[in-house]
Amino acid sequence: MVELEKFGKTFDALMEEMNKVVIGQDKVIKQIVAAILSDGNALLESYPGLGKTLICKTLAQAMDLKFSRIQGTPDLMPSDVTGTQMIEEVGGKRYFKFQQGPIFSNIVLVDEVNRATPKTQSALLEAMAEKQTTVSNKTYEMDSPFFILATQNPIDQEGTYPLPEAQQDRFLLKIKVDYPSPEDELKIVDQYAALVKAKEVKKVITKANLLQLQEYARQVPISNDLKQFVVKLITLTRTKKELIEYGASPRASIGLILAAKSNALIEGRNHVGEKDIIDMAYPVLRHRIIVNFEAERQGKTTDDIIKELIEKVK
Repeated sequence: MVELEKFGKTFDALMEEMNKVVIGQDKVIKQIVAAILSDGNALLESYPGLGKTLICKTLAQAMDLKFSRIQGTPDLMPSDVTGTQMIEEVGGKRYFKFQQGPIFSNIVLVDEVNRATPKTQSALLEAMAEKQTTVSNKTYEMDSPFFILATQNPIDQEGTYPLPEAQQDRFLLKIKVDYPSPEDELKIVDQYAALVKAKEVKKVITKANLLQLQEYARQVPISNDLKQFVVKLITLTRTKKELIEYGASPRASIGLILAAKSNALIEGRNHVGEKDIIDMAYPVLRHRIIVNFEAERQGKTTDDIIKELIEKVK
């Protein structure tokens, strides 16, 4: 397939540009790209200093998308995110003019989202779910494509407002950013601790290309057997009460199939395979299931339980 080969080359070129700046986080980059191709939002969780902001900013450059960054703080107001009405005087008359906030962008990075108050977090919810925001009873559409990439720190919980389960469910993927290997960390030190000019990232994908890729991702075929595999897996999260307090909703089934299709496209396959579903099950489910006390007592993580569920369905 000529089109498939072309897509494969596009993603290879994207990874090549990303690797000029970001070292040792290929899996994270692929998962973020999968979320973008699925027209979904992603929540990145990691310790400080692992390059979350750098990944998002570099990806926006390589995709020729408008990028904005919002720093989550307890005093951040909803109007600081969405924008506000300003009074403007023209010819002796005063008018209200809407001043757009940083949410009006293509890729919006919300850094430390759990530091913002619930009121401000709810201002992001409409944009994430409906691709629009309402200010003073007037609704404004977001530019297309539009994605929110939010980050949170798993260890620093003082002064934070944990995201409610309903809001976490709006994120297609929850991506864990791990420490780089010693070899990759040595490359990072060599690159960023030397007096070398920062490498420029070329534009690989245009907005029009990206919208087309999103359409192609949805058209990637998936067999009925694999659809049943997905539904059985999601259903099992609701029935395995010995480990899981609350399971995933049908939104997880839709999200897992979409993410698997995007993953297949990224890896140059013309259909969804079982590996695509297994690979994407972790970021799709880890924020959608709530483990119970018994699982915590046994020291099991969410990823451990997802692995058990996959083995049982297989």
